[in-house]
Amino acid sequence: MATSLKDNLAEALIGLVVVAAAAGFVAFAWARTGAGQGEDGLILKARFPNIAGVTLGTDVRIAGVKVGRVAALELDPASYQAVLQLSVDRGVKLPIDSSAAVTSEGLLGGNYIALTPGAEADMLKDGGEIIETSGAPDLMGLIGSVVNRSGGEAPAAGSNAPSN
Repeated sequence: MATSLKDNLAEALIGLVVVAAAAGFVAFAWARTGAGQGEDGLILKARFPNIAGVTLGTDVRIAGVKVGRVAALELDPASYQAVLQLSVDRGVKLPIDSSAAVTSEGLLGGNYIALTPGAEADMLKDGGEIIETSGAPDLMGLIGSVVNRSGGEAPAAGSNAPSN
């Protein structure tokens, strides 16, 4: 009976350690993705033709500095454009002529939304829309076009080009 109690206690402690480690991973992921943050931020809307690589929680940056995140995304059934809701820190004031672009951190990096402030005196308000946007570039298409054009021109049939 005493041996059984020791075995059960050891199994219970190991189980407790596993549950604590799992809770730690969940807390780390919650903090890392910014889940639950930004609800009090300024909500701005932006429409993009292509948001490849952008998901909920994707960074919104100005000059490389994170100022918010993507709070929601949906497809506009009329225009077939992606409509993003961006949660931006309330301390950031953006002119109404600001622009947004889906930008890549590099060939192997993820995408983020880059905001470029405009020059107007009037500022975007909560629920405002950024009109000037540009979508994600198709990197694989660009690479493919470069590869396909890299071959030399074939000589025309019947040409009398000298051969070496």
